[in-house]
Amino acid sequence: MRIGLPREIKDNEYRVAMTPGGVRQLVEYGHGVVVQSGAGLGSGFSDDQYRSAGAEIVQTADEAWKTELVVKVKEPQPQEYGFLHSALILFTYLHLAAEKNLTLEMMKRGSTGIAYETVEQPNGQLPLLKPMSEVAGRLAVQIGAHYLERVNGGAGKLMGGVPGVEPAAVAIIGAGTVAANAARIALGMEAEVVVLDVNIDRLVHLEETLEGRLKTLSSNPLNIAEAVSQADLLIGAVLLKGARTPRLVTRPMIKSMKPGSVVIDVSVDQGGCVETIRPTTHSNPVYLVDGIIHYGVTNMPGAVPRTSTYALSNATLPYIVRLANGGLRKAVQEDHALAMGVNIHAGKITYGAVADAFDFPFTPLDSLI
Repeated sequence: MRIGLPREIKDNEYRVAMTPGGVRQLVEYGHGVVVQSGAGLGSGFSDDQYRSAGAEIVQTADEAWKTELVVKVKEPQPQEYGFLHSALILFTYLHLAAEKNLTLEMMKRGSTGIAYETVEQPNGQLPLLKPMSEVAGRLAVQIGAHYLERVNGGAGKLMGGVPGVEPAAVAIIGAGTVAANAARIALGMEAEVVVLDVNIDRLVHLEETLEGRLKTLSSNPLNIAEAVSQADLLIGAVLLKGARTPRLVTRPMIKSMKPGSVVIDVSVDQGGCVETIRPTTHSNPVYLVDGIIHYGVTNMPGAVPRTSTYALSNATLPYIVRLANGGLRKAVQEDHALAMGVNIHAGKITYGAVADAFDFPFTPLDSLI
């Protein structure tokens, strides 16, 4: 199979979907890998490293997209829609439930879209979402601390305080992978942390595994409102698998926060759990609403591409090998987790949450394969 690795074009997206080591493994299986020149530079990988691993280096995105399987990091941008075609398998973070135009384009062009974020193991784990959720959770606190500094527009509060001075209060909505990693870093910086979730078992797990100024609360409108009003840093970490994120934090709640507080909604790429959040970019990451700093960058891990690329490639490579070695039909028939990743095929939506997001018809994948 010919596999394409185009250069990412989303604003300040420096990750690449595959390391030279991954390319080497595919080449050893007999596959051809086409890498667009410069695709790995942001993550510290040169064209020569990919060439030495056995890749063909091409100059244009068009050449990389004219392959059977395209592996990316982020969803196609509007200027890439023209590369979509009916014989294409696209394997990337798609977030279709928040991307109606992309969904319509993929349906119209007949491309198969396999979303990293919905590849789901029998135990409910999301193995390809997890590594970037770990990175994003840890980054959220690092970024929050940065914007709490007065020189960056914040309230001028040190995350951990000092003896005799209270620490910053961090509220985290959600208790999944993003939240666990955010809480770990915030507690390590000696902040006061409250985590809210509807899943009590997850809250119990966090209390048993994390140490420091940690409080957990059942997630309901009253508890959320109180936690938000007291927070210096609010982190949105809500996930509904493949679906649009519910709005749990309202504008009146945001207005109750202290001026110079910071909101970081990691779930913004699925629509966000904060009413006042909107997607932003690394080049223009923040904006103010009611005196509160809002950070809505949809590709947060792109800020640390060296770490992120290795973490993502470690997780995705076995699935890429499976697709390349067996083809789509065989791969999804033999691997239920990979089949769960197929969101769109042959012009039909094959993932229920995406169909529900737009009130489109749902077609089971096994009726098409």
